[in-house]
Order: sequence, then structure tokens, then C-alpha cells
Amino acid sequence: MSFQDVMREVGEFLATPLYTIGDTQGTVGTTLTVALMVLVTWWLARLVSKAILRAFKRRGSVDQEAVRPYARSAQVLILIVGLSVAFNTFGFKLTAVFAAGGLFAVAIGFAMKSIVENFVSGLIMRIERSIKRGDILEVEGQVVMVKDVGIRFTLAHNRDNEDLLIPNSILMQSMVTNRTLSDELFRLRAPVGVVYSSDMRLVKETLMTAANGLTWRSDKMDPVVIMRAFGSSSVDFEVSVWLEDPWRIGPHISELNEAIWWNLKEAGIVIAFPQLDVHFDEPVVESLQGLRRAG
Repeated sequence: MSFQDVMREVGEFLATPLYTIGDTQGTVGTTLTVALMVLVTWWLARLVSKAILRAFKRRGSVDQEAVRPYARSAQVLILIVGLSVAFNTFGFKLTAVFAAGGLFAVAIGFAMKSIVENFVSGLIMRIERSIKRGDILEVEGQVVMVKDVGIRFTLAHNRDNEDLLIPNSILMQSMVTNRTLSDELFRLRAPVGVVYSSDMRLVKETLMTAANGLTWRSDKMDPVVIMRAFGSSSVDFEVSVWLEDPWRIGPHISELNEAIWWNLKEAGIVIAFPQLDVHFDEPVVESLQGLRRAG
């Protein structure tokens, strides 16, 4: 038997009808093609998933357990696309199903919009490392500590020890202050005003002494005392110190204010407070004196 005869018999075997679905007649060749497509899709999905994990592992700065959900999502997406093509080849017209459920698909699309936004935002944060576990953030007026960056939301807790679920899209699309992004140092400021009769050199020296006496301040940056403005009833100063634990800003600002208070008090320097001087015109003074004599 020649090679041409063998190929002809193989072709006839592959063209043997096995089933009919709608207008599609399935053959042995179609069945084998579908089976091969399913196997290739399964293999490709696993290959892409492992490639994503290996790529992030080489970076070294990304937690593998955090990336695993994204690798699985890519695997599922490839499986859905590949199996859809295989079913269409098999004779199941998925386009008709999609057309029949078009309205439902649109509704699902709107519902999935926020989920997709949060998913992509979480992936970007993982890659850029702009927000990570342990960071101190200021989000919408609240200071929070990040506990975990998930697929759809970031888990954090505030200073009241309340757990917050922050959608990832909010962290990517709004103004967020990351106090620990590049370094751990955080600047703590305390404004104070003294009366105009004070010795300003002594005031600055006293404020510097108060700042230097804080045991918890960072030695990496020296305290700074500046005269900010001449107010209506006070000369305004600002004392700045740096700390390495922004999470404890509340107790530290209290300790800084107390140190300023006691050091100024011991130096005999008066902290200014709003005052109002009232001056009467001469006719008014004379009228008041007349009323006093008449009474």
C-alpha cells in the first residue's frame, strides 16, 4: 500500500460522521481537534500561571502568596477563552447564547465594572509597591495602617483599632499620603505663640531645649525652630521634630506640647492668648463720668 493510499484512508477515517448538532456535523477529525484544543488550552493556562509566579519571584520584593490569586485569574481567563473556541468548533454556537443573554450580559458588565477596577488597581499596587503591608496612609482624612493588600480591597485599621476595607480603586484614583513610602521619618510640628514683650532669642533657645529633650525623636534629623509670623496678639513660632514611628503621632504631639509648655513656664515666657483693647472717644468718656457722678 502506497503512502497516498494510507493518507487517503486516514482522511476518510477523520471525515467519518459521529454526531450532528444543529447545522454542524461532527466528525472524528473534529472530535480530535476539540480534544487537542482542550489539552493545549489547559497546558497554556498552567504555563502562563507559572510564568507570572516566576516573573514576580525574580523581582524578590513581592509576596508570592499575594501574586498567586492574579496568576489563577489569568489561568481561568485563558481556560474560558480556549474552551469557548473548542465548544464553538464542537458545534455549540456560543454566539447565539451570548446574543440571547445580551441584556443580562450588559447588566453583569456594569456590576463587574467596579470589581475589575479594584482588581486592576490591586495588581498595579502589587507591581509598583507603592502601597504595601505595614505602610501608614492618610486616606480621606483618616490615618490607617495597611494590614494586607487584597485582590479587591485593602485591609487596614485606624487608631481606634477598627478594621477598614478600602477599595483598591480609591487608593489609586484619590489623593493618598503614604507616610512610610520612601523612609520611616515623619515630621511633627507644634505651633506656639508668645507675647510681643518676650525676649525672642530666649524663646528660640527655650523651644530648642524642649525639642532636644524628647527621648523618642529621631537622631537622624535635628529639631527646627522657626518664627513663622507676627500675629495680631502674638509672635508665632513653630517647633518641628522628626520621629520614626508615624503611628504614634497622637501621644508624641501631646508630649511635645507639654515639653514646650513647661520649658516656657520655667523660663518665665508667657504664651500669648487673644486679647482685645477697647478705646472710647473723649465724648463717650465724659458721658460715662457724668453718669457715674449722677449715680
